[in-house]
Amino acid sequence: MTTNTPAPGLDLTPAGAAAPLPAMVLAQAGAEIRATLRNGEQLLLTMIIPVLLLVGFSSAPLVDVGGGSRVDFTTPGVLALAVMSTAFTGQAIATGFERRYGVLKRLGATPLSRTGLLLAKTLAVVAVEAVQVAVIAGVAFALGWRPGGSPLAALALIALGTAAFSGLGLLMAGTLRAEATLAGANLVYLLLLGCGGVIFPLSAFPDAVEPVLELLPISALAGGLRAVLSDGSGPPVAAAAVLAVWAALTLGLASRTFRWE
Repeated sequence: MTTNTPAPGLDLTPAGAAAPLPAMVLAQAGAEIRATLRNGEQLLLTMIIPVLLLVGFSSAPLVDVGGGSRVDFTTPGVLALAVMSTAFTGQAIATGFERRYGVLKRLGATPLSRTGLLLAKTLAVVAVEAVQVAVIAGVAFALGWRPGGSPLAALALIALGTAAFSGLGLLMAGTLRAEATLAGANLVYLLLLGCGGVIFPLSAFPDAVEPVLELLPISALAGGLRAVLSDGSGPPVAAAAVLAVWAALTLGLASRTFRWE
């Protein structure tokens, strides 16, 4: 008769400690990315709509861009729109319904902290944005876009914009009902698309309104990218400052008010 006796010195007791925070964050980020890529509506919002806007407004004289190249004006705005669609609109809606269906409640019972969840979602957004930037830039190059300026400055602006929009999306999703988040995120998306300098220059708006619109995160991101990539300017300090303030406020509030259920 044999017994299943462990070998001397072999400890088969399950480890009681949780995985390190970086490992948990990366695992959750991977799950977020897979969920996004499987969602057809998310792909429509993050990929197809920006590309259609880029092709349409770069090819047809639909908007007065001041006499410069249409694709040079449109591409930075569409890049900013892609960041907003992923970091804010898509993330807010998905996270809001995760709360409604109890997904976040179950995550809240795991060792993954609130901060870890927010970090994982932000990493997933960055990964999707990398694909967006590659696709949009490829289409823009085919349309004749030849960017100037510093790519590092443009990436820094995208990072700040991602933080700002991600914080805003998580703040909305973590405090409102899923239906309110769905309606609110889509409404904000449309308003910022029309008034944020993405397709229409801010100079087309009344002089009294333009300074206010410049303080919007989408205006700062689109204008900053346009200054770097189209005008060849140095790092736009004012745009970066606006995005940094939005990021600090929204991420700070989201980390304090986010509810699992």
